[in-house]
Amino acid sequence: MRQVRVPHTYVLLFSFIVIAAIMSWIVPAGAFERTMVDGREVIDPSSFSYVERNPQGIFDILKALPTGFERSQHISYFLFVVGGAFGVINQTGAIEAALSRIVRALKGKEALVIPIVLLIMGIAGSTIGLSEETILFIALGVTLARGIGYDALVGVGMIGLGAGLGFTAGFMNPFSVGVAQSIADLPLFSGMGLRLILFVVVWLATTIYLSRYAKRVKADPSQSIVYEEEKAARANKKDQKQKEEQPFTLQQKIISAIFALSFVLIAIGVIRFGWYIQEIGAVFIGMGILSGFVAKMRPGKIADGFIEGAKDMVYAALIVGLAQSLIVILEDGMIIDTIINGMSNAISSLPSVLSAVGIYIVQIIINFFISSGSGQAAVTMPITVPLADALGVTRQTAVLCYQLGNGFLDSIMPMSGILMAQLAIADIPYSKWVKFSMPLMVIWLLIGLIFVIAAQLIGYGPF
Repeated sequence: MRQVRVPHTYVLLFSFIVIAAIMSWIVPAGAFERTMVDGREVIDPSSFSYVERNPQGIFDILKALPTGFERSQHISYFLFVVGGAFGVINQTGAIEAALSRIVRALKGKEALVIPIVLLIMGIAGSTIGLSEETILFIALGVTLARGIGYDALVGVGMIGLGAGLGFTAGFMNPFSVGVAQSIADLPLFSGMGLRLILFVVVWLATTIYLSRYAKRVKADPSQSIVYEEEKAARANKKDQKQKEEQPFTLQQKIISAIFALSFVLIAIGVIRFGWYIQEIGAVFIGMGILSGFVAKMRPGKIADGFIEGAKDMVYAALIVGLAQSLIVILEDGMIIDTIINGMSNAISSLPSVLSAVGIYIVQIIINFFISSGSGQAAVTMPITVPLADALGVTRQTAVLCYQLGNGFLDSIMPMSGILMAQLAIADIPYSKWVKFSMPLMVIWLLIGLIFVIAAQLIGYGPF
């Protein structure tokens, strides 16, 4: 059977731009009146009217690209600065050494290993958007899990699922919540209280799920879903200790302290002084430069590290620009308000709580096509925000629907290159990972549903 290939994200987004241009020739043009409320532009849901068409041609498509990149330049700047700062810190080896030391300290304390490693990875996912970097720690997690009588699934689960739950709960995730809130015109990282509760709930659920499975495997190794793979690993001695333990030097300890204190400073700045992308970006730049000097890196090497880290963000930054180009076509073609009005009418008779649930489900579906967190935010939030305004769904709830719909299933989708790399390193067949993680994914989705409903019921707002 011929394998179905998922189109490249850039190709997919450009295809959407072309489709939007074609739609501008077919869909009736329409517009809402906009008004300012509490300093934010919102639509008047009762003001929709049809207007003269403005169909978009080939040259309009090409012009939309630079316009989209211009619109998204502040988000792209933020991504480059964050990536560059972490590029410098990664060159010092401080984060990897700190995690290695913590994990080794937990060895032999089986009851604490799973919750603590999940918590560490979860916090990293929620604050620095730890995602691709988890690949570096998979082997360490698998080694630890096998060393205390568990299997590779537990090792991958502690690292991958830990970062995944943190990225999705995202109480201070600049790559998902930060981008979505900036588009929704909400204070950066506002509404953190509910997201912290969400983080704790998902962390507890994941801890219980992993711990029950690990306890069963430890009592009877034949109960392992990857029992055959575990036997082969032991036979081939694939799980030997590293030749030498990685030291955690004084320099790395200082850098780790700078890293932690920077996020404390950001949290205080955001909560107390209303810091936004400019101020947060400045902290990241300072963190990277200071860490480089502590590591006794030459200025040129610091610059190289920053460039390498920023290069890793080019993919995401281009996605954001392309996604904004799609919005340009929809707006210039005068059909975005027509689409919003049609979606609003389709569910206008539903209570606002069910409308919020509908937005959550739509975001889950879209995630199958756009796996990038910042990319999905850039594509969906400009449409979701006015739709939420029209339906009586709070903007903060709309952001919550996005972050949950975008994040949960990343830990099981075969389109995720990060997941497939994790499984390849651990020698885990994808089918067995699905068997292991699918019940947890259902639990995560149900938790998300409960929080979406609760958010709308309590009028989840900016603060």
